[in-house]
Amino acid sequence: MSIKYNSPVILTFALLCSAIFFGNTVSKDLTTQYFAVGNSVNLADPVSIFNLFSHVLGHGSMEHLLGNMTFILLLGPIVEEKYGSKFTLIMIIITALITGLLNITFFNTGLLGASGIVFMLILLVSFTNVKGGQIPLTFILVALLFIGKEVVQSLNSDNVSQFAHIIGGICGSFFGFFGKKNISNQTT
Repeated sequence: MSIKYNSPVILTFALLCSAIFFGNTVSKDLTTQYFAVGNSVNLADPVSIFNLFSHVLGHGSMEHLLGNMTFILLLGPIVEEKYGSKFTLIMIIITALITGLLNITFFNTGLLGASGIVFMLILLVSFTNVKGGQIPLTFILVALLFIGKEVVQSLNSDNVSQFAHIIGGICGSFFGFFGKKNISNQTT
C-alpha cells in the first residue's frame, strides 16, 4: 500500500492554511498583513488586491483552523472528485473573492478564515448525486439547517462572520445548480 495525494487542491489548500497559521507564530504580522481582508481595498496596492483572495488561508486561532480543516478535509475530496481539481480551485477562488468584496462593501470589519469555503463545500456535497432536472431534498435540508443557523446566529454579537458563511453557502448552491453538473470521476 502507498499513500496517495488524492485530492491535490484540497490537500494543498489545507497545507497552506496550516503553514500560514504556524508561520504567523514566527512573524506576528503575517496573517494580518497578507491573509486577511481589511475594511477597504486599495486597488493601487497589489497586497490589498491579493488579500481579497488570500483571506481564506488565514486563521485567528488553532480552534478556528482545526474547525475549518476538519470540514474541508472531510468534504473537499468529495467535491474535488465530482467537479475536478481545476473547477474546485476556480470555485474556491471565486468564493474567496465574492466574500472578500462583499465584506468590504457592507461591513467595517476585517475578514479571515476558510469558513465561507467550508459552507460552499457543505452545500456542494449535497449535490453529489443529482440527476438531471431534480433538486435534491438533501440540498434543501442542508441549506435550511446550515444557512438558517447562520442567520439566527448573526443576531449575536461575536467575532464570527456569519455573513461569509451565508455567502459561501450561496456560492456553493450556485455552483451546484449552474456549475459542472453531473460530472463524475473527473480529475483534471
